[in-house]
Amino acid sequence: MSDRIVGGLCDQATVVRRVESGDTPDWVGAHWRSFRDGLLGEQNGTPFPCFFGAESVENGDPLYTAVPSTTDKDALLDLGRTLCRYLDERESHSERASLVTFFRPPERSLSEAEYHETLWHILQLLHVHDPAPWPADIPTDPDDPYWEFCFAGEPMFPTCRAPFYDVRESRYCPIGLEITFQPRALFESLGVTADTEAGQRARDVIHDRLAGYDGVCPHANLGNWGEDGDREWHQYMLPADEGQAPDECPMTVTRDHPKSERLVDDETVTLPEV
Repeated sequence: MSDRIVGGLCDQATVVRRVESGDTPDWVGAHWRSFRDGLLGEQNGTPFPCFFGAESVENGDPLYTAVPSTTDKDALLDLGRTLCRYLDERESHSERASLVTFFRPPERSLSEAEYHETLWHILQLLHVHDPAPWPADIPTDPDDPYWEFCFAGEPMFPTCRAPFYDVRESRYCPIGLEITFQPRALFESLGVTADTEAGQRARDVIHDRLAGYDGVCPHANLGNWGEDGDREWHQYMLPADEGQAPDECPMTVTRDHPKSERLVDDETVTLPEV
């Protein structure tokens, strides 16, 4: 854990302290307030749909990082190192510790299509420099219902908030891209995977809240990992305009390793908090 937010790995108390003291870039503070208000506030008289996420923020469970660019290779390699540290340290912090990642907003407004491209560029770069092999029990074909994004040997669910969600408030972040990485082990520890009765009950509650919070029906792409007809990759950044979303998963996955030694051998790049 560190005291740095940009390029570091911080607990929630550190984020709050640094934002409230003004000792962090303005865009990080704006991201934090948007994230906090979204998960702990209400829309249309309905609390945030994912009650596990809301409770974790209320309890201070998540860990946080901020990335100063969505395109700079050094910044994204540093995100890979932060993800490795997070996976090493999350269980000692909290069983509900997801990694909330704030990205510096772009200099110009981006289209929805550009945000989809940005997400998959980030995930592809992380995969290319992944320090561990792709797990043997996870397919490499994103069109397989048992496919999911993996990094450092861990299957995980990266879910996004972005500025183009002017209807689905549960996915809306006015600042820029935000990705929350949630290892599947987190859901397994809570006993709420899709193959459990508790998981099915949780899904029903979340869908009911989604309809109230967003004011529209839950997105058709929402589904369960491993179910026929459902695809995990569709859910990472739900499309608002189908015409701007990719028809096929833009990510290419291979089991060949090592792809790169950058996250193993390189010294960590110290990024300025700007």
